[in-house]
Amino acid sequence: MLRTLLHDDHEHYDSDGFRLRGLGFSRLDGFSDVVFGFALTLLVVSLEVPRDFGELHHLLAGFVPFGVSFLLLMLVWFGHFNIFRRLGTHDAGTLWLNGMLLFVILFYVYPLKFLFLSAFGQSGQLEIGKMQELVVLYAGGFATIYYLFAALYANGYRQREALQFTPLERGLTRNFILEESGTATIGVLVCIVAVTMPGRAATACLLFLLIAPWKSYMGYRCGHLKRSMDAQADAIQQPQTE
Repeated sequence: MLRTLLHDDHEHYDSDGFRLRGLGFSRLDGFSDVVFGFALTLLVVSLEVPRDFGELHHLLAGFVPFGVSFLLLMLVWFGHFNIFRRLGTHDAGTLWLNGMLLFVILFYVYPLKFLFLSAFGQSGQLEIGKMQELVVLYAGGFATIYYLFAALYANGYRQREALQFTPLERGLTRNFILEESGTATIGVLVCIVAVTMPGRAATACLLFLLIAPWKSYMGYRCGHLKRSMDAQADAIQQPQTE
């Protein structure tokens, strides 16, 4: 299957020039999607049919934190989707790392849900100690997920010869590893602030806003790398055509 994808005359490429080796649907993809679907179910499993207008109003108020939680979980799914679409690996390292990732995601759902219920005033006012613990649980789970993303890319880079990575793909994979590690490190910073300054635990979550400029910067680096590689290829081909 891998050889077929590597030698397909009609191969597909991502916008950054990375060859998409995992476009087929495997049992690993199916199992992962089932776990993500179950995690989404856990976000709403406690919802019941309202018996009066007051319960309906309370239920609708809970849809906002649910929507935010749903969006964040979908972003995690999209990151997972990109990794397997780009690499398409099914070796033992991928299986174990993916298994650990799915385990953490299922654990991550509850602090994710409770944190945003608290942020939108749906779970009452939390004491400083409880808020600190909640933020540490959420940020710790967040950091672990993105470090595992980085590990999956690193595992793919380890197999760069077997996967026949081009020089561009090698550079992009190194950037992906750095990008996911940096994103995870922001979660670690939130944990450190929450642990060292319990009264600022909720405010520490504002550090997650650093993710947007970080990912924008890494996107620029990937784009710059592709443009540089394209320019080098054009410079080599031009004398040959002349």
